[in-house]
Amino acid sequence: MQQKNTTKLVTSGVMIALAAVLSLIKVWAMPLGGSVTLLSMLPILMISLRYGVRWGFVTSLLYAVVQIFMDLGGLMSWGMTPLTWVGCLVFDYLLAYGILGIGGIFRNKGIKGYISGITLAMILRFLSHFISGSIVFAVWCPEGWNVYWYSVCYNGAYMLPELIFTLIASLLLFRLPAFRKLIHQ
Repeated sequence: MQQKNTTKLVTSGVMIALAAVLSLIKVWAMPLGGSVTLLSMLPILMISLRYGVRWGFVTSLLYAVVQIFMDLGGLMSWGMTPLTWVGCLVFDYLLAYGILGIGGIFRNKGIKGYISGITLAMILRFLSHFISGSIVFAVWCPEGWNVYWYSVCYNGAYMLPELIFTLIASLLLFRLPAFRKLIHQ
């Protein structure tokens, strides 16, 4: 039992570190935060697929904290009020990254379950960013735009490609017998 917990901790730590490094490799970045990265969410989603939703949530929340610290300088430079700063931390970090832990919810349903869980997690992440964009970042909405439409367009511009790239990479990985064995322990 002790060895199993140690393995889970070490694996999760390595995957958090890998996700953090991959988040630095940006395909493109949006001006007010958000970017398409080199599959940075995939390692966190894999933890949830391997160890389940509960462990996935713990890992994804730790990853959210890592992301906050990595982006702290940029966050401090935006000139937000304390209330909007807290809203940004909650919706754009803690909830958005923390929800990735749900990726393993259908892990017992095979490849279709993996893909469904990953898709659900990323859609929920988008919704968290959408809420933030509609409330916290509404002041940056261009004149004449509906704030909700603005949030859908802005957050969809990076979340949709991120979803597509992550799903493609997942499908390719799931085709490998060694990877499927890794997920099934």
